[in-house]
Amino acid sequence: MYTFKKEERLCNKKLIDKLFHNGSSFLCYPFKASWLPVQEPGESAPVQVVFSVSKRRYKRAVDRNLIKRRMREAYRLNKQECLYNVLNSGNIPIMLSIGFIGKEIVEYDFAEKKMLKLLTQLCIEIAK
Repeated sequence: MYTFKKEERLCNKKLIDKLFHNGSSFLCYPFKASWLPVQEPGESAPVQVVFSVSKRRYKRAVDRNLIKRRMREAYRLNKQECLYNVLNSGNIPIMLSIGFIGKEIVEYDFAEKKMLKLLTQLCIEIAK
């Protein structure tokens, strides 16, 4: 239940490009979410997600990795209740990108609270 497997990660460069050019997006500071419904179902996971942190703002790789690790952990623990239950009931697979746009490195508790808010807002956007 609280796993984050390979099939849940978005790795295909063409799909990522398509997501950023055709997807809908919204801000939930310190995150920016972009999402796009997948036309061809058949993926095992209801959501394929990619996490990103700007290299321009965070020059050191250790800082970027720390932020991504906190984002992935907050997503992993909250995806089932907040996101998967809504998507499985509607049978809507999506691609999702979560980018970090904050100015400073945030604590995990704050990141988790904002990730919960982002996932709830995403469910509202999908339901429209």
